[in-house]
Amino acid sequence: MTVRHTRSEDLPVLLDIFEGARAFMAEQGNPNQWGPFGWPHADVIEEDIRIGKSYVIEEEGEIVGTFYLDVGDCPEPGYLTIQGEGWRYDGPYAVIHRIASRFTSKGILATAVSFALNKAEHVRIDTHEDNVPMRTGLAKLGFSYRGIVTLERGIVRLAFER
Repeated sequence: MTVRHTRSEDLPVLLDIFEGARAFMAEQGNPNQWGPFGWPHADVIEEDIRIGKSYVIEEEGEIVGTFYLDVGDCPEPGYLTIQGEGWRYDGPYAVIHRIASRFTSKGILATAVSFALNKAEHVRIDTHEDNVPMRTGLAKLGFSYRGIVTLERGIVRLAFER
């Protein structure tokens, strides 16, 4: 699998991937993470592409996954306050958001995490409490639960760090 920046012409493919991800989450007992909001909206993805923080994962030339990646001292303002054990590391880190796949390939999360670890020594990610498949995948990849964060619009998520 290869990772590259998302291009504007990839938008229809990403919208299709996110639609499938919303359906999958609902089937897995997690209808509230993205479903009721139609998240992520096309304008959010377009902005991610414009600022160079949207990536696609390709396999044999086909886009099979996508994710948002930011790296720095504080790439996620919602992570400044955390309820629970807290972050283990206070320095620069990578944050992954909006990760989704076509479910035709395995290893999308592992590929995104590996890519992020090449950009920063520590990676943070959050998910809805009902997103059991993501929580299971994060545990397999060595992430530890760090507490609860509140993101934009008062959205509460479980936070993980590796």
